[in-house]
Amino acid sequence: VPLEFVGIGKFTDCRPVKRRRQSIQLQTILICIECSVRLSELAAKVPSIVREVESLGDNDVIARRLRDLGFVAGEPLVIVASAPMGGDPLLVQIGFTRFALRRSEAARVRVEHINV
Repeated sequence: VPLEFVGIGKFTDCRPVKRRRQSIQLQTILICIECSVRLSELAAKVPSIVREVESLGDNDVIARRLRDLGFVAGEPLVIVASAPMGGDPLLVQIGFTRFALRRSEAARVRVEHINV
């Protein structure tokens, strides 16, 4: 299958795209440099998976606690609710467990959208 180069950059939608041109099927391969967002920037009710928890130092207590609570790579999560006007806290659900997080804590968790 012939490939078509689209470009390099930051993309928010990281799905491969199939196109048909002149009866030759072309498949565009989209290489995402940065497809993740911070949990604090995620909208409510958007299914996502945890990509990583960022540590600010060698002995980051908050990052370690988030990992202990279940914020590990590959875990599905969703923001159930948030405070009005962009305030604290965020109500985050991982599996059947819900956590209330400050936005500063949620900013340490990087997530990727799940295309359902």
